[in-house]
Amino acid sequence: MTLTITATRVADTPDMLGESPVWDDRIGRLYWVDGVRRLIRYLDYAENTIGEIQMPSMVGCVGLTEDVGRVITGLRDGIYLADVATGAVDALYRPEPMDDRVRFNDGKVDRQGRFVCGTMGVQADPVAELVRVTGKGVTDRLASGIRISNSICFSPDGETFYFSDSLDRQIRAYHYSASDDPLTEPRAHIDTRDYRSGPDGATVDAEGFIWVALVHAGKIGRFAPDGKLDRLVEAPVDMPSCVSFGGPEMTTLYMTSIKDSGSGRAISRHPYGGHLFALEGLGVTGLPEPRFKIDG
Repeated sequence: MTLTITATRVADTPDMLGESPVWDDRIGRLYWVDGVRRLIRYLDYAENTIGEIQMPSMVGCVGLTEDVGRVITGLRDGIYLADVATGAVDALYRPEPMDDRVRFNDGKVDRQGRFVCGTMGVQADPVAELVRVTGKGVTDRLASGIRISNSICFSPDGETFYFSDSLDRQIRAYHYSASDDPLTEPRAHIDTRDYRSGPDGATVDAEGFIWVALVHAGKIGRFAPDGKLDRLVEAPVDMPSCVSFGGPEMTTLYMTSIKDSGSGRAISRHPYGGHLFALEGLGVTGLPEPRFKIDG
């Protein structure tokens, strides 16, 4: 089967550090973040309009909640609920004392409605951790000694958790429980050294295949549930950062990218670096994203 894949720029204004696209199927809205400019951005699909929500600090990720008027987000110093109309934030979890050597980075809502989010070392030191927060305010520390948390996503049945420390150039797979059990020992699942890249943001499609942004290679990989490469797709820019399915039929792969991460480690040389793209014609359907269960 020959596929004709098209890539369309969605927003005229590029992000400095685009990450974390997530489609809200209830209202036909795509959220994503520009970490450096401290923005949660959104596309209202039917009107084809772009909006922005200013955050008080650098923002790493965004997720859906049960309330369409609020999103969950990882800011520099913690995990918050954010009002999409006003930008007001309420803290769910802030580590005390806060370690200035880290900031919150990648995060996703799991199939049980909890939020799993990882920090990263600002200087890429192994001082970061992975935490899970519930709507009842319960926080579990799942892992530590991480440099850059990335590639967080879950199998369709919610029983496998995928995660990477990007500098290891490997995506790990864990058995994942609906209870509050700690993570099991991981198995090495995908070695991205074979593709000359560390793994960045990732998502899972309806068939359980993992899609991952290969940020240093300018490609997007689709990997089978057993970790074998299914296909490589050329990204429309040199530094793709994260992917997620959306659109009315869940067949559009939205891809964020990097213009300048602000750290000096990731600077695009492409004229459209930092733009959000919509990739069509992949012949694959995604899954609706889970929603964080708010308690009170």
